[in-house]
Formats: sequence, structure tokens, C-alpha cells
Amino acid sequence: MRYRIPLLAFWILCLLQLVVAQEAAEKPLYQPAGNEATITGTIKVTGAVSKPMQIDTAADPVCSVTLYTDDVTVNAGNVQYAFVYVKSDSLANYRFAMPESDAVLIQRNCQMSPHVFGMRAGQPLQMINADETHHNLHAVPRNNPEWNQTHPPGAPPIIKTFRRTEALIPIKDNQHPWERAYVGVMDHPFFAVTDEFGRFEIRGLPPGSYTLVVWHERFGQQELEITVAPSEVRNADFTFDADKKH
Repeated sequence: MRYRIPLLAFWILCLLQLVVAQEAAEKPLYQPAGNEATITGTIKVTGAVSKPMQIDTAADPVCSVTLYTDDVTVNAGNVQYAFVYVKSDSLANYRFAMPESDAVLIQRNCQMSPHVFGMRAGQPLQMINADETHHNLHAVPRNNPEWNQTHPPGAPPIIKTFRRTEALIPIKDNQHPWERAYVGVMDHPFFAVTDEFGRFEIRGLPPGSYTLVVWHERFGQQELEITVAPSEVRNADFTFDADKKH
């Protein structure tokens, strides 16, 4: 009798996942009409921005290179590693073609690269250990299953998949606590990460109204309601205040 309830819960969960997968498959595949819009912009920050700090890596001789924190990377007031994406109920009416390649996260020189990246729900994430030391990969999501796995040197890539959308999921290394990355998992391709000049570009967006969201690890999150016309190239800049508490 004591096993009946967990078994029932398991079958209910399987049934719900099957229903969700079937509903997704029944959605029409979005077909570009040729009048899609583009959103570009720059993410800036004002106020007292903390400088990168040198990381103490003495606990692991393999990590003897000089490393600095990368949670705040700013170039002349322009913010790198901000994650920008759109939200809209209208996008949920379609499914979008999946990327042909896997998302990739590399641990090299005892740091994770890229520090912030985006991928699609259901897209494989390939994680590579390029160092001669043991690493660890520990994803701490809210809407997806948590996993925690050791990655020895020379081992094959670890491949995982996030089935549900979520922004943003921390991935950390418990053995090297300074190593951390963030991944935004989307059900559409309309997202970007700012480059070293704080710039982003989102292409191929169907005309319509959206909530444009920008997230940064230290500076927080901002949103902007935006409407894009057919074939429009729309600029949308954001400015964070480093002196504001988040």
C-alpha cells in the first residue's frame, strides 16, 4: 500500500509530460513571412561599478593561471553578459525550428565559457572539460530537474537537456566555487547576450507587441513594452544603476 501513491504520482507525471509534448507537436511550425523585424540596442550602467577581483586558485595547482571575477564586465560603461529576450503570449501559438547544433559550455583554464548564454528547451547542452583537473557541474534550476555531476579530465562531454523554459539557470562548480555560468532556456529563438561593447541584436522577430526583458547577474532586471512593425529595425537601449540595490 505504501508504494501505491508514489507509483500513481509517477504515472500522472508521465501522462502530463506526454500531454505537453503532444500539444507542442500540434502547434504549427512558424514560417517566416519575409517581413520580420529586428531589435538592436546597447546595455549601459551608471554609478560606482566594482572592478574585477583576482581569484584565489591556490587550492588547485592546475588552476595556476591568473583569474579574475567575471560577474561584472564593463567597457566604458557598456555591460557585457546581459541576457536579453522577448516575452509574448502570441509566440506560444507556434513552435520554432530547433538549432542544428548543440549548445556548448566549456570549462577551460578553470573558468566556464561562455559566462552567460541562451539555448532552446529540448536542445542538448554539451559540456566539455578542457582542463587536466576534475571539474564539477551543478545546475540549480527552479522549473527543471536539478543535477550535479563530477567531470574528470579526459572524460567525454556531459550532455544534458532542459525540457522547460527558464530564465536564468545557474550552473556552478562545487570544486571550484568561483566557476559559474548562467543559461537562459527559451521556447523560441528571440534572445541574445550582449558583447564586450554592451550590444545585442535579435533578428527574425514576427511583427507585433512584446515585453523586452534584460537580465544581468549583478544589476538585476528591466523590462520594456515594445511594438515592432513589419521589417522594422527598432533600437531599444537600457541603463542600469550600479548604486541601486537589487
